[in-house]
Amino acid sequence: MQSYKVSGFRSLMGKILTRPATWVANKFSSAPNEAAVYSSLSELYKKIQTSVEKKEPALLTIDPANDAWIIFSDHHKGKRNGADDFTTNESCYLAALDYYNQQHFSYINLGDSEELWENNIFSILKHNTETFAAERKFIERNAYYKVYGNHDSFWRFDPLSAQYLKQMYGKAVKIFGGLILQINTASGKPLQLFCTHGHQGDATSDGNWLSANFVTYIWGPLQSYLRINTNTPAAKDMLKTLHNDIMYKWSAAQQGMVLITGHTHQPVFASLTHLERLLLNHEIAHQKGDWAELQKIEQEIPKRRNEYAFVNDAFRNMKPSYFNTGCCCYNDGNITGIEIAENTIRLVKWEIKNNKANRTVAEEMSITNLCDQLHNSHQP
Repeated sequence: MQSYKVSGFRSLMGKILTRPATWVANKFSSAPNEAAVYSSLSELYKKIQTSVEKKEPALLTIDPANDAWIIFSDHHKGKRNGADDFTTNESCYLAALDYYNQQHFSYINLGDSEELWENNIFSILKHNTETFAAERKFIERNAYYKVYGNHDSFWRFDPLSAQYLKQMYGKAVKIFGGLILQINTASGKPLQLFCTHGHQGDATSDGNWLSANFVTYIWGPLQSYLRINTNTPAAKDMLKTLHNDIMYKWSAAQQGMVLITGHTHQPVFASLTHLERLLLNHEIAHQKGDWAELQKIEQEIPKRRNEYAFVNDAFRNMKPSYFNTGCCCYNDGNITGIEIAENTIRLVKWEIKNNKANRTVAEEMSITNLCDQLHNSHQP
């Protein structure tokens, strides 16, 4: 009888608060402000470039011909209940980490790794021992870099975060706001890969200690308990569009720099979504008279439009300055990420087929080609 009363109270309060809660979310956090995003990204970028930290620097010079990197984001690890977005992806993620560890990749965990809006740290620690053990193998090789996002800004602000991280990984782990991977090219013009979660400009989680803690300790748990969903499909698509547009514009205005983020859960490669890439390839196939390829693309386009229909009007001439990892919490159990290896940058997808993990290269480009296009592109 008591459980029915609790359920009824939760349902009633959810109905009462959904509309004002949605208004608050839309007004103060959901839609990033372009000026705030530009300012926040520029500030972080400059801070990394001028940092004198020697023990664990955030600016790393790498050799993409010999070094290998994997970037995953947005796992949203929870407590393995019905609300845990990571549950169906865990086996795929573990298989991918095993592969990358054996291949001696370095791993950048690009934020929102733990869902700390809806769960407390104790439940996260209890229910994710296997994934933490897999990540720990990279730490043991000094090949692990953890960046915070908005859903795990706890790592940035909580005074006991270092203690919990040591419990998770067996040793102290530094938390980064972002990283720059610098590549010294033969042309003498360096290429910088600026990696950050991508929530910059969100007032509730990219701001000060007070706003971040309000979201982490009050708003997030309240939203979870009352089951208030402020993210309708239409709102999500609108925010993805706005986010991608702002991130692209900022990155395209920089010189010799690529921005790599997560946050939207939508893969972007060289500034194009999958749909935009298909439309571009459709035009190329039509010009070549490749009818077989045209038919193949035309069968794929409706599927991608159903997932995310927005197309940037400038997709034919976009500077390849913005990449997005996608996420590790798709509801089909698949995960996506960005690889940098063999002098190539790749968007990869991992999926389980016949009880076996399979890695597929969705898009790839040589670092040399990427660098040439960046330096030869004009600012939009």
